[in-house]
Amino acid sequence: MPELPEVETIRRDLDREVAGKKIRAVDVTGMRSIRRHKNKKEFISQLEMRKIGGVSRKGKYLLMRLDAGDVLVVHLGMSGQLLRAKGPKEPLPKHTHVVLTFTQGGQLRYVDPRTFGELFVTAADDLESQVSELAHLGFDPLDDVMSWTRFGDLLYERKAKLKPLLMDQRFVAGIGNIYSDEILFAAGLRHDRSSDSLSSQEVRRLYRAMVETLQEAVKHRGSSLADEQYRDLFGEVGDFQSQHKVYDREGQPCRRCRSSIVRVRVGGRSSFMCPQCQV
Repeated sequence: MPELPEVETIRRDLDREVAGKKIRAVDVTGMRSIRRHKNKKEFISQLEMRKIGGVSRKGKYLLMRLDAGDVLVVHLGMSGQLLRAKGPKEPLPKHTHVVLTFTQGGQLRYVDPRTFGELFVTAADDLESQVSELAHLGFDPLDDVMSWTRFGDLLYERKAKLKPLLMDQRFVAGIGNIYSDEILFAAGLRHDRSSDSLSSQEVRRLYRAMVETLQEAVKHRGSSLADEQYRDLFGEVGDFQSQHKVYDREGQPCRRCRSSIVRVRVGGRSSFMCPQCQV
């Protein structure tokens, strides 16, 4: 599933490429990707001849502001992609479910093989009632700057194991399996350390590792794994997977100490760590 760096990469691309454009036509295949709407006509009528303003993000949700105060919400789910096309003559990728055609030319296509993602239009004021998850999101590690002491207070309040806590969207928004492993390695902390057991120095290391790892991942335009399901707006894969220190590197030497990276099960998921560098 795309995590914060991948969604932020797409957000920045969208803000440059589609902000200010007017939607001339909308084509929809099936209802699965627009399932919050009663029918295709309702979805299409709320988008045609509407102008897209800026593009923002809440956690892993993309928010395209429309004129008259509405928002086009996009959640990529497990395998969703937003792809720019120059026009209808470009072949449609398989599993294309929604196509927005702009009056100025060009298209925005929503592709989703597994169809866990979705698009819907809602009034900005109704966003949190439509998506209850958004009403309870934790802080955004890229946008919400805080002191390490405040971060430490939040850790101590939760008294939870570090990896599940980093992946808890109610605590911090946007971090998933990949980046929680990379952050914990950078901080030198085990996945099962309790959040209220950290020293002041460890709190500082964890906060710095979180911010720096995510910023570096955005710089490299996200991580594309072996299936290459994550692609940016231009159809290109990310590059941060080449920088991974532990994720999906079982049996390979640690880049820091040369010990073998091990795979462990955390909450039913495969997680990766260095048993020597993380304590």
